[in-house]
Amino acid sequence: MEASKMTKHPLIIEEWNGSSSTKLFKTATITFSPSLQIQRSVNGFNHVWRRFLDAFVPEASSSLPGFPGSVTPDYVPFQVWDSLQGLSTYIRTMLSTQALLSAIGVGEKSATIIGATFQWFLRDLTGMLGGILFTLYQGSNLDSNAKMWRLVADLMNDLGMLMDLLSPLFPSAFIFIVCLGSLSRSFTGVASGATRAALTQHFALQNNAADIAAKEGSQETMATMIGMALGMLLARITTENPIAIWFSFLSLTMFHMYANYKAVRCLTLDSLNFERSSILLQHFIESGQVFSPKEVSTMEHVLPLWTTLRLSKSAKPLHTNVKLGLRVSTLDHSEIPFVDIVANSSYIVTLAKYLLVERKGTVSVVVHKDSTAEDILKSYIHALVMVNLTVEQKSLHLECQSWMDKHYESFVQKLKLAGWKAGRLLSHSIIWKAHWSLGEKTD
Repeated sequence: MEASKMTKHPLIIEEWNGSSSTKLFKTATITFSPSLQIQRSVNGFNHVWRRFLDAFVPEASSSLPGFPGSVTPDYVPFQVWDSLQGLSTYIRTMLSTQALLSAIGVGEKSATIIGATFQWFLRDLTGMLGGILFTLYQGSNLDSNAKMWRLVADLMNDLGMLMDLLSPLFPSAFIFIVCLGSLSRSFTGVASGATRAALTQHFALQNNAADIAAKEGSQETMATMIGMALGMLLARITTENPIAIWFSFLSLTMFHMYANYKAVRCLTLDSLNFERSSILLQHFIESGQVFSPKEVSTMEHVLPLWTTLRLSKSAKPLHTNVKLGLRVSTLDHSEIPFVDIVANSSYIVTLAKYLLVERKGTVSVVVHKDSTAEDILKSYIHALVMVNLTVEQKSLHLECQSWMDKHYESFVQKLKLAGWKAGRLLSHSIIWKAHWSLGEKTD
């Protein structure tokens, strides 16, 4: 009786593999009947291939979808171009390192160990000091301008390797050249590391930033190994052939710059910075609508603005005439914004979270020390509106306040509906803040 039940209703156990519930795949089926049967659903090669990919593509938690659903759509194209530019970097590193070691004196009988050690130490020391200074002056801007600084970081790395390659050609200026190259690479290290963290947070859709960072490390390690192997082969082929060395280096550098440009152009960041806010506001004033993050990504600059404004005949963007976070102690007595109006509007001024100062077409924002991210976004948009009205030569304060009262809430709501994360990064760029209050009257 029991045997007949087993024949009619055999027990079937399926084997599944994967770390995400929506990305599991069946590897085997085991059927318990009078004769035990095991049927494998995939071959060994496919299983090994899937496990290999798991080391390079991000997954999510067991209850959420894995790759590619665990990352933003711009993750894959960015990583492809980023891996290609990294590969070209590691190939060129072999050429520049070979030239640097030759300049230090490796392989020459006249070279001393202490001399080479001192030169290497001075080179590294310059780079460390440069990294600290760069962090001091630009650390607060790296999050809000991640695309620009990611590209600038790699261009500075190109300059550093160029200095290493030039060092044997100018023995009398060797120390200066290698220190300049080390200084350039120190900027690269700080900017690249900081922007990498910002981009990882952007890619992570399911609180899986750590997994994305780990998988990116695996991708970079693989690119490094391939690049080092190709670099050693190229260095061996081009040994004692300066023309071949320089042709290879310059060709790879051009490709590296192109791949970096394509990589940052692939990014569709949904956080507001100065330029994106300016683009969005100008379009909203003209049409009443806002661009999506993808539309803005094709319009914003990926190089420092001063490098492109000289070549462009169009008007300067609004945000170039706005200074967010003005230092109050730099103002003249007549410029302090609340001196003239405190007698009539003392209550309003006391409650205000920001104040605007207009000077020769430039609008500066004095930010209250207790202001929130929403207050800072509002102050910046208010300043942009004032700059726009200044360009059109209209009555500033009344027109500006009227526009804010009528349109600001609608503008912010449309930003959120379009997928923008409003105001989060603007507050990171402010160093100077102020506090104002009304003191007691004196006789």
